[in-house]
Amino acid sequence: MSKVSDLHNKAMEFADRADMERRQNNEKRAAEFFEQALEFELAAIAELCDQDGLTWSVLHRSAGWLALDCNRPRLAEQLACKALAGDPHPEIAEELRDLLAETYARMHRKPKGASVVEPADN
Repeated sequence: MSKVSDLHNKAMEFADRADMERRQNNEKRAAEFFEQALEFELAAIAELCDQDGLTWSVLHRSAGWLALDCNRPRLAEQLACKALAGDPHPEIAEELRDLLAETYARMHRKPKGASVVEPADN
């Protein structure tokens, strides 16, 4: 199995754990698992050589949804836009647009004057 697949699989394992914690109303633990999942998915993207293939778009879509789960809408927006700037498969492109729509909906639900504060990317 490739390093990209290994990293993506780890990301999905942590996302599953986060979902389980969320269902049990343990939001703090869920947030920790979502952050770990996002880090693994971003690492998978960084390892990917082909920036125009299906895997590229799928990983960006996945990382974008994880970014939303981590309350990082700006990062979700950047990931979706980066993938859409390429030539993604039509189904993936539609899912990336759905991600953008949800991202903007969440950004606009913030009270007036509230800013979205995201941790600095390292």
